[in-house]
Amino acid sequence: MVDCRTICELIEELAPPARAEQWDNIGLQLGEPDALVKSVLVSLDIESQVVEEAVAEGVDMIIAHHPFFFKPISHLRTDQPWGSMVKKLLKHDVMVYIAHTNLDNADEGINHYLADYLGLKNAAVLAPADGQKLYKLVVFVPKDNVDAVRGAISEAGGGWLGNYSHCTFQTLGEGSFKPLGGTKPYIGQVGELERVAEYRLETIVLADKLSRVLEAMTEAHPYEEVAYDVYPLANEGKPYGLGRVGDLAEAENLEAFARRVKRTLGCEQVRVVGDIQHPMTRVAVCGGSGASLVDHALRQKADVLVTGDLKFHEAQDAVAKGLAIVDAGHYATERIIVPVLARYLQEKLDSTKVIMSQENTNPWQHF
Repeated sequence: MVDCRTICELIEELAPPARAEQWDNIGLQLGEPDALVKSVLVSLDIESQVVEEAVAEGVDMIIAHHPFFFKPISHLRTDQPWGSMVKKLLKHDVMVYIAHTNLDNADEGINHYLADYLGLKNAAVLAPADGQKLYKLVVFVPKDNVDAVRGAISEAGGGWLGNYSHCTFQTLGEGSFKPLGGTKPYIGQVGELERVAEYRLETIVLADKLSRVLEAMTEAHPYEEVAYDVYPLANEGKPYGLGRVGDLAEAENLEAFARRVKRTLGCEQVRVVGDIQHPMTRVAVCGGSGASLVDHALRQKADVLVTGDLKFHEAQDAVAKGLAIVDAGHYATERIIVPVLARYLQEKLDSTKVIMSQENTNPWQHF
């Protein structure tokens, strides 16, 4: 059995909190980090039927995409629908964790899988945010321990350059220090100046990995006081952001493509903007509400944007600009992440049961 904190850390490996939009509200929204978790329920939303499902299944934690607490709370009425859900969750000790726009922006988040499901080749970020901030980590390690420290840094996520891992550089030199009263030196004697053969080990670390790398480095290092430096770098890491854009293996007209989207995502219907006979070769996607990315799709030379929640005037604007749109709905373009997240957690958690919600939280019905 693991604690809630461990599960939160696993989710944040997949969807780093630093990638969330500033307006968003993510993370552990109900519960305590030290609580033990025997089973979790993964859902797109937290609605009344999902809460009932969680209680019936006896889970300790719900992991969802859409925030449960989103706007500031001015009152909590337990006789009202939302307050009633909070009361039931607290009564049954069910914790709530949210991964929202950080999961949208993740390297292997919603948009990555949406592009993959639709068969896009050479998929790239549609609307890049600023590249991740990079740091240079330098640590001084005695010769006999350099491999252990290097391994700890690399396994914690340091030293990644593109598709290369364990990237480090080392130079041999001499370190000196004098242990003072109250210390327990790994090498040397209290009150005596010591000179030791040490390696200067350096590597690059992404901002969202830095705290974890430092923790792993310190744990693996033999010294009581670890000498290290962290330098901010001007170069940027791999870009991240909303949406994906890529190419179809073969061109197909808009009608055929829209029907394939409907079939692949299991939609009751899709709405289409554009000439249904026009050939589609380059496709942009954004799970959820992506109408704000029309101009990004045009700049990336996309023929069509697959998203949800398109409004009337947004559709007219897309027509005027020459971009086709397939509106598959907010729910259908995002629910694909539920089995992905459930599978990811089950592979990481041997002793914790992971359940995928069976509730349909799509409010729309089509006749």
